[in-house]
Amino acid sequence: MYLTQGAEAIVLQEEGIIIKERIQKRYRIKVLDDKIRKERTRAEARLISETRRLGIPTPIIYDIQNFKIEMEYIDGEPLKNVINPELSKRVGELTGLLHNGGIIHGDLTTSNLILKDGRIYFIDFGLAFIDRTIEAQGVDVHVLFQTFESTHEDHEKLINAFCDGYRQKYILADKVLKRVKDIEKRGRYA
Repeated sequence: MYLTQGAEAIVLQEEGIIIKERIQKRYRIKVLDDKIRKERTRAEARLISETRRLGIPTPIIYDIQNFKIEMEYIDGEPLKNVINPELSKRVGELTGLLHNGGIIHGDLTTSNLILKDGRIYFIDFGLAFIDRTIEAQGVDVHVLFQTFESTHEDHEKLINAFCDGYRQKYILADKVLKRVKDIEKRGRYA
């Protein structure tokens, strides 16, 4: 069953499995396109597994083929539909663990967080990468805060709760949160 298509991949669901397949870019030379898609597919699978090893719930990877990742289907509720300050604090804690491990999600939104059986799963690592800089971590958090502000009325409570959880799990949290404010200012005056 077809679920969705983004700029980089199509996502299908078959019998409790998600199949994410990177789509061909016809504007690229085929050999180069194949190489890029294979590398990005492997990198995404590796980052999902590394995130799971950090203690953050992610889908289990079942198989990786050229341009496809087969993984566990997380049959839960997108966090955007159920977010509250308590859940936001838990997202902060998990993001603190993620950043402590040097992983940047790259698309940290409430659509890429799934609540199932009381656990928050991080999904869609298509834009994820390794980077331990305060700037990259600040951008990751800034994207989430923008999501809160654009889709949730009580966004200030959600941001404050996230910050509480983030500080509990990440020693550099205050530096990152200060950078988020700098990033917001840059965006306002650009």
